[in-house]
Amino acid sequence: MAEDPQPHRQPRPHPEPPARDPGGGADVDAVTHAVLTASRLLVKVSARSLAAVAEPVTLPQYRLLAVLAAHGDAKLVDIAERLGVNPSTAMRMLDRLIVAGLATRQSNPCNRRETMLRLTPEGRTLVDQVTAVRHREISAIVERLTPEQRTALVGGLAAFTAAGGEAAAPGEDTEPYPLGWSDTPARHSGG
Repeated sequence: MAEDPQPHRQPRPHPEPPARDPGGGADVDAVTHAVLTASRLLVKVSARSLAAVAEPVTLPQYRLLAVLAAHGDAKLVDIAERLGVNPSTAMRMLDRLIVAGLATRQSNPCNRRETMLRLTPEGRTLVDQVTAVRHREISAIVERLTPEQRTALVGGLAAFTAAGGEAAAPGEDTEPYPLGWSDTPARHSGG
């Protein structure tokens, strides 16, 4: 039997209430499980938003486009640092985006030895379309929550973000990275 192609499925029953630790809060394992489950949903939303646009790009390629959209022209080494990847990896992603007509590479007029990367108008349109689809999908999910759940979610996500060392997103009018990724380099654990 074919899988339901509709992205919006019936909500699943609510899971059991999280276990409580002796201090009165939810158990760390229960919270971790809940965050992992929510992250799967957010990855699905991101994948669907990418699939909704005509130009096929991968999530890492989209992140590169999103960084360029948020920060404007940049050197390859700066993009690689913001993405938390090696410059050679960023270069391979960029090469594919250039072939697709979504980004360009040009000499820096101030220093001819430097190459600057930038979005093409098509690249900007793609970022705007993906962002709009993602925003609509997340808004539709949030609308299904009660006002109390929304308030609790904002507080919980703000605390989670702060505990992870991510800068708090400013208000709607001044948000420097509305695309979902900040300009802080990714942190790698382990070797």
